[in-house]
Amino acid sequence: MPGVTDSQQARLTAWVHGRVQGVGFRWWTRSRALELGLVGSATNRPANRVEVVAEGPREACEKLLTALRSGETPGHVDHVAEQWSEPKGGLTGFMER
Repeated sequence: MPGVTDSQQARLTAWVHGRVQGVGFRWWTRSRALELGLVGSATNRPANRVEVVAEGPREACEKLLTALRSGETPGHVDHVAEQWSEPKGGLTGFMER
């Protein structure tokens, strides 16, 4: 059926590797996620990684993933690993941690 996947809700977890800490990357990610109507968080992790968790329409999550890989982010992204799952819910807004 056309259009079914467009409104499908999804949870994207992306681990962004590179020079992405201390350069405004989490703020930038939060801004993109809010523009797309997503909820979740961007969290600094060890080994110069940022973990991005976003829930909302799958199409919006895919746009966020594309933005993370776009080369237009603050700092420098070397690699983005992604994992898709069912949304867990319970999230409000988009937090920087």
